[in-house]
Amino acid sequence: MSNNTGLMPFNGHRIQSRSSESFIDAHEVISRLNLMGDEVFLDAGCGDGHVAMEAHNILNKNANIYALDIYEPSIEDLEKEIKEKNISNIIPIHSDISSSISLSNDMIDVTLMINVFHGFVAQNNVDESIMELKRITKHKGKIAVMDYKKIESKYGPPLYVRKNQKELEELFHKHNLKLLIQDDNIGELYEDGTKSHYLMIFEK
Repeated sequence: MSNNTGLMPFNGHRIQSRSSESFIDAHEVISRLNLMGDEVFLDAGCGDGHVAMEAHNILNKNANIYALDIYEPSIEDLEKEIKEKNISNIIPIHSDISSSISLSNDMIDVTLMINVFHGFVAQNNVDESIMELKRITKHKGKIAVMDYKKIESKYGPPLYVRKNQKELEELFHKHNLKLLIQDDNIGELYEDGTKSHYLMIFEK
């Protein structure tokens, strides 16, 4: 099948007019990362920043939280919000993950991507994106990917841009990133009792 990226939303955090915030419990997702509390944390593909905000609520005051998105209006909105709330440890970044993230090498303890990875598939820049995420990750740092399972569903991106758990593991393994945790019971509850997403955590 051809990569008809016209089916993909420009803002990857809106799928069929639904924001991820409406059906993803950011607190639950971050809690499954087993964080110490003082990490350098990256919300990659942050959209409206609700995950970064939840990380701010969960982590301690010594944590640094970067919120990155390619969509500049989202970053501008987040900058206004953190200024209004007088939050000093969330740092918005306007960058393209697949080409150049505006962060130094070996800087991030934990990156979290929610409903972002299938966008790399749609744009044919999976390897470039993984390499750039790996570059900014510390030794023994982690990259956590939460995305839609590769099954037909009412909501979510087209099936052809989804990767199943084995495919995702192989893509990261190619870049010498080791799978630490695979959690298949997360996300929205479907009528058949299954969950919509998986969460996979890789280590550098």
